[in-house]
Amino acid sequence: MIRGLDLESKVRLLTGASLWALPEEPRLGLHSVVTSDGPQGVRGTGKTPGETGLLAPAPSAMAAAWDITLAERLGGLFAQEARRKHVDVVLAPLVNLQRTPVAGRHFECLSEDPLLTGVLGAALVRGLQGNGVAACLKHFVANDSETDRTRYRARIDARTLREVYLAPFERVLADAGPWTVMGAYSGVDDGVESAPMLEHHRLVAGVLKGEWSYDGAVISDWAATRTAAPAANAGLDLVMPGPDGPWGDALLEAVRQGTVDEAVIDDKVMRLMRLAARVGKLTAPWTHGEQPPRLPDAASPPAVGEADFATLREVATRGTVLLRNEAGLLPLDVGRLTRVALIGPNAVQPYLQGGGSAFVPAVRTVTFKDGLRAALPPHVELTVHRGGSSRRHAPFIDPSRTSAPDGIALGVRADFVDRDGNVIASEVRCTGNWGGFGWVPDRAERVVLTSRITLVEPGTHVLEFGCAGRFTVELDEETIHTGDDDRGVELVLESSHSHPDTHRHTVQVSGTPRELDLRIDLHVVDGDGYGRFVTAHLRHQPPGPTVEQEIADAADAARHADVAVVVVGTNEEVESEGWDRTDLTLTDQQHRLVRAVNAANPRTVVVVNAGAPVLLPWAQHVPALLWAWLPGQEAGHALADVLLGHAEPAGRLPWTLPARAEDVPVPDAIPMNGVVEYTEGIHVGYRAYDRTGIEPAFAFGHGLGWTTWSYDSAEAQEPSAPASLPAPAGGGGLHISVTLTNTGTRRGHEVVQAYLETPNDGIDRAVRPLAAFTTLAVPAGETATATLTVALRAFQTWNDQTRRWITRSGRHRLRIGRSSRDLRLSLDVEVEEDGTTTVIRPAQLAT
Repeated sequence: MIRGLDLESKVRLLTGASLWALPEEPRLGLHSVVTSDGPQGVRGTGKTPGETGLLAPAPSAMAAAWDITLAERLGGLFAQEARRKHVDVVLAPLVNLQRTPVAGRHFECLSEDPLLTGVLGAALVRGLQGNGVAACLKHFVANDSETDRTRYRARIDARTLREVYLAPFERVLADAGPWTVMGAYSGVDDGVESAPMLEHHRLVAGVLKGEWSYDGAVISDWAATRTAAPAANAGLDLVMPGPDGPWGDALLEAVRQGTVDEAVIDDKVMRLMRLAARVGKLTAPWTHGEQPPRLPDAASPPAVGEADFATLREVATRGTVLLRNEAGLLPLDVGRLTRVALIGPNAVQPYLQGGGSAFVPAVRTVTFKDGLRAALPPHVELTVHRGGSSRRHAPFIDPSRTSAPDGIALGVRADFVDRDGNVIASEVRCTGNWGGFGWVPDRAERVVLTSRITLVEPGTHVLEFGCAGRFTVELDEETIHTGDDDRGVELVLESSHSHPDTHRHTVQVSGTPRELDLRIDLHVVDGDGYGRFVTAHLRHQPPGPTVEQEIADAADAARHADVAVVVVGTNEEVESEGWDRTDLTLTDQQHRLVRAVNAANPRTVVVVNAGAPVLLPWAQHVPALLWAWLPGQEAGHALADVLLGHAEPAGRLPWTLPARAEDVPVPDAIPMNGVVEYTEGIHVGYRAYDRTGIEPAFAFGHGLGWTTWSYDSAEAQEPSAPASLPAPAGGGGLHISVTLTNTGTRRGHEVVQAYLETPNDGIDRAVRPLAAFTTLAVPAGETATATLTVALRAFQTWNDQTRRWITRSGRHRLRIGRSSRDLRLSLDVEVEEDGTTTVIRPAQLAT
């Protein structure tokens, strides 16, 4: 059937039909397949104005539960949401590693560990695809930072690439078979081939499609494709977005010239048809002009409701990590409370989700204040105090301070101007945030914003103007800010289209109000497949109390409260797709706030509302410390559940929290001459801390929960049969049983973790990498048995000379416990290999 299609039609199928949809082809029975961003929810395609969706906790928060079943349930919830929005492919999960804690998309990743990342990523894929929605595994491969992400090459030795960065992809592919894989913006130099990822034949065609026998579709990250023949021959199947792009006529010509074989094109079309079949978008053929055949009936998912909210609430509480709880301050005894002081910049304005493509307009949001107020008895007084702003930018201007030039309507007026200088349309909006795609008329070449700004309060007012592309900002006919950036789609890929740098302008107001006339002249930016757009941010900070005054007021409130809950953290200015952080520090104001409140009230609970590590120099001096992540729409209910003991903060850190900036193994990922050197090799995250003996603030895998545990015994089961070689990423291996007792007074969840120490054979090894884990819930006072499976791959290393996995024979020791630094049991096992099979058995049973 494919071969009966003309070449032009086949090539047309290999570029998207729009920003989110793939082309249809009636002659093949191929209906349009629809994609959507999805790491923290399913955003949709933007076709429905004002559309909202379920906003889940960030992937790192889900990963902190270390719970495979919970991850699969969340994937299933995403699938329901996708079907509600008529989406067939969710662009998730992201299984790149948290190589450096300053990475902008750290919150979108699952862990710094390849095993934890791979196992949980596979669970998310199973949840999605088990409900008929395709997952898109991304970003293949070693796309671990945002700085110059469209240009840099990651230089990685072959062994590190296999054992660390390819490992989660291999595990997800083996365990769950995702129907699509996304190629990264960045490139890889593996010592043999150095190329952009979408042109890397050795890794895409060689490893992914060849060695791993991947039968799904490889799609580009949006606007990442630069070439025709090199990308097509390397294994890329689909260019997104469309309808324009680098393939089309160029790929047609490459086939006609013989640089791309037509069989390569046929294979790509077959993969896209296979994807369509898997998501129910392949039917009997039809002809143009006919009514397409009905798609297979699928049960309509129920409308969004309380059951969905309860799942998101559970994910948030299960992922919350109790880092410290001196004298059992938590959970709070509600019966002893009369006044609670909720304090902090993130208490007033919680950071619920990361910036960039993960953003989802939430169907609802429950703030920390709302959640606590709903959970506390009516007689308990709840006071809220910001303690100073932690933001770099002023808030968007209050629309009541702006009026269109006619002086009648509130807001900012936009005139859309064509190339001849004619105004072809106008509109007025009550907002200082002008951005997004799809609202600029096709013939508009410029957008001119005008407004009169009225400033009333005496004192110093700060106005901020942030724009993207080519622009001029005038205030009272004086030019105060200009830009001449003509990079087009690069403004989207680096996120400056939505987070532009701003110009600050101060205005003094004395006894009478000031009126200022604003004019912003914006040239429309061509964002390729994203569409044409402009960006203008109008921000305003009125006079108000100083930071010192706000901190003093917060400390006074804490002094008169039964308990103080201080919420500090990051925001969308700090953690976002498009850029990396410059450091790990919170604002100095937040550190001063925590110390002041803690000094005022010995019953202080500090809550960290951040996705990625931040330095907490006061961590060992506050009585209770919770890591609440970017918790999604149910943030307030989840925090109240934890503080009041309705739910257990059962999370464990999926990464290492450093004590000092100088301890961080990979402090940044800034390319030098276009290259990011992975000089640390296999020693990523906690592995580097173990190698150097440096003590972190809190170790990988750490988390307290509500109860205590004794680890009683561990034993390995004698294998029923040897493992055949080669074994898949998660196959073969050893089953171990761990007996443990909940020695506390409350039911609790425990994450049993096993780390593997290998024989000293002269090869550089990770000291003690994670080899297996499982999660179980045990009632107070009861004993339970956890079963863990250590895959054969844990006992192997990659040999690039022979291009195969080599089993490390000899005696290995499994260390079992509650974190990478809290190891309570040891178990020796013997590994024997005869070249075709491997036997792993308890050391005492070895012959």
